[in-house]
Amino acid sequence: MRNLRSQSTRSLGRTRLALLGLFALNGLMFSSWLARIPAVRDALELSASQLGVVLLAGSVGALATATVSGVIVTRFGGRVSLLLSTVGFAAAYVLIGLGPTLGSVPLLAAGIFLNGVSFAVGNVPLNVETAAVERRMGRTVLPQFHAAFSVGAVLGSLIGALASSLAVPVLAHFLVTAAVGTAWRLASLRDAVLEPAPVRVIAAEALPAAGHADQPSGPPARRRALGSALDAWREPRTLLIGVVIMAAALSEGSANDWLALAVVDGFDRTEAVGATVFGLFVGAMTAVRLLGTRLIDRVGRVRVLRVSGCVSLAGLLLFGFAPTFEIAVIGVAAWGFGAALAVPLGIAAASDDPMLAAGRVAVVSAFSSVASIAAPPLLGLAADSMGARRALTLIAVAMVVSVALSRRVAPLASSEAAPGVPEEAPTTGTPDQAPSTAAHGPDAPDAPGQPGQPQDPQADLLPVTAR
Repeated sequence: MRNLRSQSTRSLGRTRLALLGLFALNGLMFSSWLARIPAVRDALELSASQLGVVLLAGSVGALATATVSGVIVTRFGGRVSLLLSTVGFAAAYVLIGLGPTLGSVPLLAAGIFLNGVSFAVGNVPLNVETAAVERRMGRTVLPQFHAAFSVGAVLGSLIGALASSLAVPVLAHFLVTAAVGTAWRLASLRDAVLEPAPVRVIAAEALPAAGHADQPSGPPARRRALGSALDAWREPRTLLIGVVIMAAALSEGSANDWLALAVVDGFDRTEAVGATVFGLFVGAMTAVRLLGTRLIDRVGRVRVLRVSGCVSLAGLLLFGFAPTFEIAVIGVAAWGFGAALAVPLGIAAASDDPMLAAGRVAVVSAFSSVASIAAPPLLGLAADSMGARRALTLIAVAMVVSVALSRRVAPLASSEAAPGVPEEAPTTGTPDQAPSTAAHGPDAPDAPGQPGQPQDPQADLLPVTAR
């Protein structure tokens, strides 16, 4: 038994490191591309509104895929999904590099579209696995994975700024990015997923193991497990969490797409300065994501989300209306501080029930994609008439909505965790293991333990999450 626990602990440690690395890689690749947007725009001679339409391709791809990504993960497992996203990312960055090099907007749009598809396919298993790691550890750690994304984004923005200052061709930059990203992801596949079996198989076996003779195994049970990935679209709580995620994605995504350009155009600065300011935004997010986990355990998800929303709103407005560049930079830092925890909190709330996590994460990811679809063209049109810096202030409305709905991220009560499944039915692969929830902090109803106290590594072997 001791050896089994030791093996499980080592496996959990390897999975955590692999996931941290994959989040960091996503941030590095994403930010490295965004930092070169001014160069891509100039190479193709695009206006702000035209650039917004081209960027829309990525959001369309992400939304089209996010609606079914939960089903993909539930049916085929996380490793298959991550492998598909790896192949897609490699092809996407090649196309993104070829577009401006060959003067082809369609090629660029195709690469951005495929990049959005690949992100959506890989995003669900990554977030489901990180939420499962958090449950096993018995304390809030999910923001740390998003902090790894931010660390990667800081490095990516610095790499982009360096490549710009050295006049590195966009094609060479993105070919290297594609090669490094592919090798990194392939090397991480084995450890990134603790249990490779898809949830449809495990769900069919878990119910009979619980001793419920009236819950048949086989195809009907598998269809129920697969259907749960789509049933999440009818859950009011999940949909409202999706709205919170949408507001957060609109805030963070607008900064990703437009902040560097807003600095370049609004303050007449170089592309390298714009990339550096964007790096400051991401760096502020990183600091809060690393330090905010204990705060969440201490005061709860709801209060943290409310305060974060107010700080982010104040920072955005300060950046948008600051009379000087130096004051605007202070606003960027505050904006980043406030935007840091909204997405991790929403993902954690959507993953409270491990059995339904894949479908619910897919739903809230789709809301995030809707924000990404709306932001580029609308902000692009607004930027043509009022400038990119002023246009960014329009997302303040979404921030107010996020604060108003903050209560929705409170952890589920145990009786609400899995509708339609008997409360006494275990959610793990062995009948003598108790169900685990992700409820942490003062706003957690029926919390099984105190935050900061790790659970037994064998308490949740994660067979019910979508791998």
